[in-house]
Amino acid sequence: MNFLKQIDENGERWLLLFFYTTIVITIAMEVLRRFVFSYSSIWGEEVARYAFIYLAWVGASAAVKERAHIRIDVLLHYLPNRGKAAIYLLGDVATLVVALFALYWSIHPIEISLKFGSVTHGLGISQAWFLAAVPLGFSMMIFRLMQSMRRDIRSLTRNTPVFEGNKLFD
Repeated sequence: MNFLKQIDENGERWLLLFFYTTIVITIAMEVLRRFVFSYSSIWGEEVARYAFIYLAWVGASAAVKERAHIRIDVLLHYLPNRGKAAIYLLGDVATLVVALFALYWSIHPIEISLKFGSVTHGLGISQAWFLAAVPLGFSMMIFRLMQSMRRDIRSLTRNTPVFEGNKLFD
């Protein structure tokens, strides 16, 4: 399997694993430092907090890819294939509009941060790196929404079963 296909299939998973592992290791290290050595650092809390922010936005993209967001789909089970595809396509278009709007407005705080040179308190690095989590997350969501819309259009035109996502509970 080529590299781009691997990224397409597992990119969010790898990023989620990285950020989750960062959070766990950092918090475990800070707990150990605080209760064993009676010392804690300000940077540990910041690393965990910012890793959690990235985790949330990458997770939103993964949820769009897998159609795992919470939804009420009781009536969808009674629709034919084309009806389901049309409803999912409508939802994807609505989500795309919101994501494009949010992407546009999420860039402004980064510009302000770069303009005034704001830095984090503990790490002392540019706040823009962490503000970038929001537009990155929305960009990834937009990419996954485009893939989903392409898949839904294919299901709609071919009258094939639509991808309904992976169920959490069955």
